[in-house]
Parts: sequence; C-alpha cells; structure tokens
Amino acid sequence: MNIKEIIIVEGKDDTVAVKRAVGADTLETNGSAISKETLERIAHAQEKRGVIVFTDPDYPGRRIRAIIEEHVPGVKHAFLAKEKTLAKNGKGLGIEHAKDEDIRAALAAVYTPRQAEQAVEITMEDLIDAALVAHPQAKMRRTRLGAMLQIGYTNGKQLQKRLHMFGITKKQFIEAVQALNQEEL
Repeated sequence: MNIKEIIIVEGKDDTVAVKRAVGADTLETNGSAISKETLERIAHAQEKRGVIVFTDPDYPGRRIRAIIEEHVPGVKHAFLAKEKTLAKNGKGLGIEHAKDEDIRAALAAVYTPRQAEQAVEITMEDLIDAALVAHPQAKMRRTRLGAMLQIGYTNGKQLQKRLHMFGITKKQFIEAVQALNQEEL
C-alpha cells in the first residue's frame, strides 16, 4: 500500500511504524508545541501532495490535530482507537505501538472534512436518544462509535461537530448506533 499524501505524525517512532506498514513519506511535529516553520512545511505539503494527519489518540494528539486543522484547511484525517495503540507493557500509547494491519486499515479509511456548509442532519436529540450523551454509558458508547465510524473519540460536546465535520450521514449514524446496540446484547 503506497500513500500519495504526506502523513503527519508526532515523532520518529511513529514514522518508523508508518513506514513499516505502508509506503509513505512522513512529516514529524515533534510534540504538541508545533512551530511556525512546521506549520508552514505542512501547508506546503498540503499544496503539493495533500496531507493526512495521523496522531496519537490522546490529548496531545487531539491538540496537534486541531492546530493543524485550524492553520491548514482541507487536510485529511486518519484515526486509530486507543486500544489499538497501547504499548505491550501497558505503559504508554501511540501510533508507534500499533500493528501494521491496524495502521493500514486506519490509512485506508481516511476522512476529509467537508468545507462547504451543509444542513446538520444529526441533532443533539439524536445523540441523547442513542445514549451517546447524558447517559451513564455515554463515554463508552462514544468511544465505540468513534472507532466504528473511524472518526476518533470525542467528548459529548464535540460529537455532533465531529459527525458533521466528517460528513457522517443520518443513515450511517443510525446504522452505527444499531451495530453498537447489537454489540451490547
């Protein structure tokens, strides 16, 4: 599997893991304090070949993703669920700990956020009805939903925005919620 876009990762170990799994070029942010120069390199890469942001499923990874999204519109996103990035010894998590097949699957399911305005299909009422907010199991259900739809984990306030950002249709949402309900039986 060869990737045309340049993959943005956090560090050298992530680069090693990605290159082990796929044929791709990477750019490293070297942590969540992204320099102006790094953002300029990412913007240039986006212009030339396109960019896929592939950061760890933790707070610093989400922060990096948000900073890049703000400064370089139109980037694509790949996500891995937290459980697929845990270190074998249980100490730490990150892309560098993921299996090659999980990295390939995440990169094959890349999302491009929608730029044009569209009507919001999935309402807050839909999220409440699906027990994704204001429910004792909401966090666990959001975690599973994010993995199923490959949009990453979000808190309750951000879920509707993330579903909208990645163009998840009401039909896709309903099918994912039904699958989630089946898992719990």
